[in-house]
Amino acid sequence: MKKMKFLLSAALALTGFVAVAQDLSGEAYAMWGETVEERQENILKNSLLKESLQNRDYNAAAGFFNELVAKVPSAAESIYQRGEQIYINKFSRAKTRAEQVQAFDSMMVVYDLRLQYFGQTPESKAKILDRRARQYAKFNKKDREGLREAFQVAIAADVEGSNPDLYETIVHYFKGLCEDYENDEVYPDVVIAEYDRLSPLFDGYTPSGDADFRSQFETLFGTSGVASCENLETLFAKKLAGNPDDLDVLNQAVALMSRANCTSDFFFEVTERQYKQAPSANTAIYLAQAFQDKGDFAKATDYLREALKVETDERSRENLLVQLGMVELAQSHVSAARDVANELREINAENGYSYFILAQCYAAAGCQEAFWAAYDTMKQAEERFDDADLKDKARSLAVAYAGRWPQANDEKFFMEGITAGSTYTITCGAASGVRTTVRFR
Repeated sequence: MKKMKFLLSAALALTGFVAVAQDLSGEAYAMWGETVEERQENILKNSLLKESLQNRDYNAAAGFFNELVAKVPSAAESIYQRGEQIYINKFSRAKTRAEQVQAFDSMMVVYDLRLQYFGQTPESKAKILDRRARQYAKFNKKDREGLREAFQVAIAADVEGSNPDLYETIVHYFKGLCEDYENDEVYPDVVIAEYDRLSPLFDGYTPSGDADFRSQFETLFGTSGVASCENLETLFAKKLAGNPDDLDVLNQAVALMSRANCTSDFFFEVTERQYKQAPSANTAIYLAQAFQDKGDFAKATDYLREALKVETDERSRENLLVQLGMVELAQSHVSAARDVANELREINAENGYSYFILAQCYAAAGCQEAFWAAYDTMKQAEERFDDADLKDKARSLAVAYAGRWPQANDEKFFMEGITAGSTYTITCGAASGVRTTVRFR
């Protein structure tokens, strides 16, 4: 019964075309054949292709598809869209592996032909190749090398054609690549290189809806195991062995190893070499903090001062001076810390850290009277801190300094007739020249 309906439809279609044969002579139908008769025949076959698909007669549909491709390959993109449907269904209905392989190969040919005749614009090319890669993943995922290549080609086209599905495609590809690494099919350097190559494509990316493809991409890399400090160090040690100052490699090493929170000597050596070739405030700050965390205050100081040479933003300079002052204090460089604190106070007189550092410099003067200035200055720090913990720290230090004031019967002050409440100029240490008020315990 179904066969009879199909034949009847074909006959009716043919009758219809005969009736309007003269209308096929226009330029609009030129892609269907050179003559009206050829156009009529090919349009009929296209109609029969569509109907065969609707009737799930995929063998008949394949016949019409092949005839159309042979005769009028550029007539309509819908021919290839239907060709895809044919071989997807043939793959699903295949009873043997050989039949599946044949259906898949035919499917890829469909995409190649569609690309040849309808992939002239970047957008159309990207769309076709993206579709091809996704179907490759669905129907031939065991061919890992071929699958990776299909996605690489698709992504390259996606970038050029600004395919809206680009980010999803990248995640799809990178997920498979990480799985290949876990199954020992690719080396870690392949995954790392692809991560480094693809990461910039997310610059300016804004998630839409519930899907955050950038986050998925980063998570895949972070959980793959490939980005371990050990793997990264092995990889970049090899790459830099012949040319230790290769800036491109150094940039890649620093970016990936810092993301992995590496703290090895190798990492710091690499970062320092990168900084020497391409100095920047950000890198200097990073190195300063890293060496500070390692307890290497001398190097931390060097990089903080390097950062101050190139940093022009006043707020950033303020933060750098805070860090530098604290590092100088940690090294007992009292004079240097005092100078930094005074510079900081000139930039912002309300920065509590400038007083916090100065107070400790005064306390290190080595004379009892310096604790008057240390106390006063630390109280100024307390007043300016907003953070509760910092306020408590300043308050505790101020109390400790008050406990170091001289006693009223101290011979030095008693003999000179110095009394409580009088003004006194300190003459020792970093506090030398500071005028303060006399107080006793």
